[in-house]
Amino acid sequence: MGRFSDVIKGRQTPAVTAAAARADADAPLIAPQLVTPKQEAAPKPAPRPNDARMDAKMKIHSRLIDEIDLSSLDTLSEPELRERVHDVVAALATEERLLMNAGEIRQFAAEVFDEMTGLGPLEPLLKDDAIADILINGHEQVYVERGGELEITPVKFRDEPHLLRIINRIVSQVGRRVDESMPLCDARLLDGSRVNVAIAPIAVDGPLVSIRKFSKKPFTFDKLVEFGAMPKEVADFLYAACKSRVTILISGGTGSGKTTLLNALSQSISHKERLITIEDAAELQLQQPHVARMETRPPNVEGKGEIRQRELVKNALRMRPDRVILGEVRGEEAFDMLQAMNTGHEGSMATLHANTPRDAITRLEQMVAMGDMKITPEAVAGQIASAIGLIVQATRMSDGQRKIISVAEITGMEGAIIQMQEIFNYTKLATDSDGKVIGEHRATGIRPKCLDHILTRGIKVPADLFQPRTLGPKAVLPESDLAEDGA
Repeated sequence: MGRFSDVIKGRQTPAVTAAAARADADAPLIAPQLVTPKQEAAPKPAPRPNDARMDAKMKIHSRLIDEIDLSSLDTLSEPELRERVHDVVAALATEERLLMNAGEIRQFAAEVFDEMTGLGPLEPLLKDDAIADILINGHEQVYVERGGELEITPVKFRDEPHLLRIINRIVSQVGRRVDESMPLCDARLLDGSRVNVAIAPIAVDGPLVSIRKFSKKPFTFDKLVEFGAMPKEVADFLYAACKSRVTILISGGTGSGKTTLLNALSQSISHKERLITIEDAAELQLQQPHVARMETRPPNVEGKGEIRQRELVKNALRMRPDRVILGEVRGEEAFDMLQAMNTGHEGSMATLHANTPRDAITRLEQMVAMGDMKITPEAVAGQIASAIGLIVQATRMSDGQRKIISVAEITGMEGAIIQMQEIFNYTKLATDSDGKVIGEHRATGIRPKCLDHILTRGIKVPADLFQPRTLGPKAVLPESDLAEDGA
């Protein structure tokens, strides 16, 4: 058989480099679904049939890498490249006298292609739209979140060096690095999915990787209503508030849907506005044509060159933004964000981690204090009260459901205390035998202060939207709970 370069003149995908491919030649692909913990841990007194077959596959992968003309991978489309890899794998399988049917050859060719140009064993999980999170605990254990629940997968990496190569491929795509001197890293995949990595000496039992996937199609308010995250009345109010440039802070825990809600809110923003986004790792999927995206930069090997969110917020104000959107407020940049919101950038938005709207205010005050600003707590509270209009609280319920559990409005100051009023809330009523949380969204009956601002912008809001009542279908309690209530 001729050299691979005679058969294939393909393109180099963004995920592969010549150095990465040559490095992979030293550790051939092992098909995840065919490797079991028992096989990996077992001694090798005598080759078993499956072991011999695996060795043959390893030889095929090594020969593929050896025969690739890396400098010529720049002309074929991905489907053409996959087809040529399949042809070469089929030919090599015949040479190695490996008994594989057509389906097995197609599967193995896909695995080889993913290992060479993608993220190896992770590729099938990344392509599965039903998966929201991928959680890797060392090279032998990969969990996913599907439908709000965690489940283990059969996916495994050959060994720790194999997993580390995939990790380095991920972080290098976005100009980041992870090593012993910098064992923690936030990065993103090319599709915008968020990645967090921890390796030794921080990770004790092997590299830890968390991948937060995002839908290829951004969630809309209609989708969030359909999934039960909020009733239509709450969605209509948030849409009107964002459209009329009310400043919104989204609060919630990890995985509660903060970024998803922020993406949905953006559908109400006029396409005539210029948006500046600032994130640690760019992941927002805003639905406007005029979006300028910036992300932080970690320090280099010498510990220099770091660019923090605070510098980016300051710089954003020089870029003529209509709105500034922070993916997540974490520290001293909170003060600069408040300054931006108070200096003509109405309608700006941000997310932060907090359990309640009141906790969100407390965290903002603490983050401003982290900046060592010579400003009194009363002045900070005044800045928050004048800058932020609404705080939307998102949460992930015990059964995996994501809910908007509170929409609260900041109404001003009373002495040194920031005053708030809740417009909508979610009340948990019971948990059924399957562990599903049962509850209701309710309107509190309070007319929001920002309603006049919304109406003066020409945005219509139904007069009865805020009448005290249950929103959406009334919750049906399990019979056991009804019996207990009756007793």
